[in-house]
Amino acid sequence: MTLEIRPWSVALGDWPLSQGGLLREARLTGLMAGQLNASGDNLVVVPCYYGGTARGSVPLLGAAGGVRSPLASGDYCVVLFDMFGNGQATSASNAHPEQLGQRFPLVTIADNVAAQQAVINQWFGNPEVALATGWSMGGMQSCHWAVTAGTRVKRLLPVCATYRCWPHNAVFLQGLRAALFADPLTRQSQAGPPVEGLKAFARVYAGWAYSQAFYRKELYRGLGFADQAALLDYWEQDHLGQDAHDLLAMLAAWEAAAGHDLEALGQVEAETVYMPARTDLYFTVEDARAEVAKIANARTRVLESEYGHAAGAPGRVVASTAQWLTAMGDLLCSG
Repeated sequence: MTLEIRPWSVALGDWPLSQGGLLREARLTGLMAGQLNASGDNLVVVPCYYGGTARGSVPLLGAAGGVRSPLASGDYCVVLFDMFGNGQATSASNAHPEQLGQRFPLVTIADNVAAQQAVINQWFGNPEVALATGWSMGGMQSCHWAVTAGTRVKRLLPVCATYRCWPHNAVFLQGLRAALFADPLTRQSQAGPPVEGLKAFARVYAGWAYSQAFYRKELYRGLGFADQAALLDYWEQDHLGQDAHDLLAMLAAWEAAAGHDLEALGQVEAETVYMPARTDLYFTVEDARAEVAKIANARTRVLESEYGHAAGAPGRVVASTAQWLTAMGDLLCSG
């Protein structure tokens, strides 16, 4: 069976922001597969990760390493979300003229999830969420779903993610911002893209995205790169294709999660599995376990990989995606 994956786009009007002000003429976009069933209990929500789009989560609807995704069966209504700032939904690069570029407001994870919930409610009423899951910043949003939606979210599976942006994670983000702003063109919206800043941003990011063992053992060869230089060149070229102010907008949302109150996790009633990667350098196993301790029905299931944070990227490392699909299947079979 081949799932039909359908794009969608919803106009939200002027969307109120949790930190004040409005996101003018806001639009949220994404993809959908499957249909909500008559009992309204087969909904799966998958927010997108930093620098990615809803399309990047499509591998979760397939198979990896001999493991077929439970979402590939057609039994679930799967909604894949874009994120404000990612260049698809309303972003610094496509916003209302008053909010283009540096004028784009702070749109937090809470704002993203509130918009996602509004779209779901517009379509389906107030349905149960069988599973909220996502990688990296997508996982942060899935945690926020479980905090804010209470008993509506039955299962939670954040991968290489935490609810809070922990202190060392924040230092990583500050380094990325500093690299981008080292290029004076970042502050000059009309002067063209900050090419050198984007290249520096990519180089800094590549040092954090993978583990020390990944580089020492030359595991980049398994991703199709002949050498380390080829990998870094790929990162540079990939980031040159992104808008600097979109990157900054999403980074600001991620960084603002440093203010998330850990005690709010006590409100989570979902059956929860945190899946941190053993070698992740900024969403660490220790930080994940500190959050799991706050949730009544939660456990940690470590993603065993030497690919660092990148291990969790949907479809990027077959063995790791297989671990995610297996965990997803185990959760959906519970209860």
